[in-house]
Amino acid sequence: MAGASRFFPLHSVLPLLASLLALAGCSSAKPPVPKAAAPLFVPPVAIVAPPAENLPPVMLGIDVLEAEGFAAVKGKRIGLLTHPAGVNRRGVSTIDVLRRAPGVQLVALFAVEHGLYGDLPAEKPFPDKIDLRTGLMVFSLYKGNLVRATPAQLKGIDALVIDLQDIGTRSYTFSSAMKVALEACFEAGKEVIILDRPNPLGGLKADGPLLDANRMSDVGRFRVPYVHGLTIGELALMVRNELPPGGLAISEAARAKGKLTVIPMRGWTRSMRWPETGLPFVATSGLVQDFAACEGYPMTGLGCILGGFRHGVGEQHPFRGISHLTVKIDVVEKELRALNLAGLQFRRVSVPNAKTGQPGIGLYTEITDYDAWSPTELNFWLMKLACKLEPKNPFATATDAQRRTWLVHVGSQALFNDLVTKGKNVDVAAWLRTWREQAKIYQEQSKKFWLYR
Repeated sequence: MAGASRFFPLHSVLPLLASLLALAGCSSAKPPVPKAAAPLFVPPVAIVAPPAENLPPVMLGIDVLEAEGFAAVKGKRIGLLTHPAGVNRRGVSTIDVLRRAPGVQLVALFAVEHGLYGDLPAEKPFPDKIDLRTGLMVFSLYKGNLVRATPAQLKGIDALVIDLQDIGTRSYTFSSAMKVALEACFEAGKEVIILDRPNPLGGLKADGPLLDANRMSDVGRFRVPYVHGLTIGELALMVRNELPPGGLAISEAARAKGKLTVIPMRGWTRSMRWPETGLPFVATSGLVQDFAACEGYPMTGLGCILGGFRHGVGEQHPFRGISHLTVKIDVVEKELRALNLAGLQFRRVSVPNAKTGQPGIGLYTEITDYDAWSPTELNFWLMKLACKLEPKNPFATATDAQRRTWLVHVGSQALFNDLVTKGKNVDVAAWLRTWREQAKIYQEQSKKFWLYR
């Protein structure tokens, strides 16, 4: 998600790496041009697995790959596209698992926005460089926006392994990065191997508007409901078999010849939310540090793009808290409680302001019935309330840039037009009914790509 709602992980890095990077950043000398050979190599730490009875019941794609003796990658020169949440069920980085795997040649790493270790700010381009921890080249797929790997970057590999943790919401960019990588590899004749991971929201919810065909961007490269109910492996299988605009943006010949292998999980079912997996949650972004934020991301993020509503209270409760820049909390609370939204309740929270010492007041969204809860519904009532409670309709007064940001995230030009013309009188309930019918059709059609029941 772009702007204030799109934050990715500030993951901790080894102290030595941090100090080396800091020194490099302060130097006035030009950095040396990276060489293909790896000048620095730190052997992976030996791993002692805990007893089997202490392991989570769900085996991730990387765990299954290891259990099968790395057969899918053995003897191949592989690149790995991953990030800090790319770990096995013991919490060990997939980078290290593949580096120590017998018969596996991990020869390159690939990274998207925020870099390999999640230590770069949002929207900051970064160059290809050698990873100081492994000695491997890290190829950048982020140049201010997602870019395809070049033939030169892919030249030295036989297959690209992808291990990215998504959160089940269309505008979270890791699924878009997967699609971009798939397109580049298919065009270059390289195999793609996806190590599948859970959808934290489970696989039974599909909710919210579909993406308009002309709104493809880094925050939306799939024509799916905002909450899509698929794993990243299932998304890949779906897009592999679709034609543009929803499918791969490559020639039909390249798509037909492309080789995709998905390593499914074991023990995961569609009814499982993240807590049921038993897996530790590794932060996927700066504001998505836990499962609570995964639930909140599709619930409040869209409703805070335009107008005065803000997700979070102060710097706490990202995506789960709600506050407003100008409207008093008493008014906001009364309006939200009056909606009687299925599966939701609101409670007041107070957060001290570190600068002023004054408490910040907001509402925390409690999910009381997960089955009854519609993940995206609250957003659209927030939009209607913004038109009702603010002096001017924020949709009618939006700049071109604000309008584009809203459209690429939400995905519906028709809804935007309705908000502009009707404002506080927009019929949110009618829109919700339409999207639910569309979601039912989508979910039935997507079942042919399900890997889990």
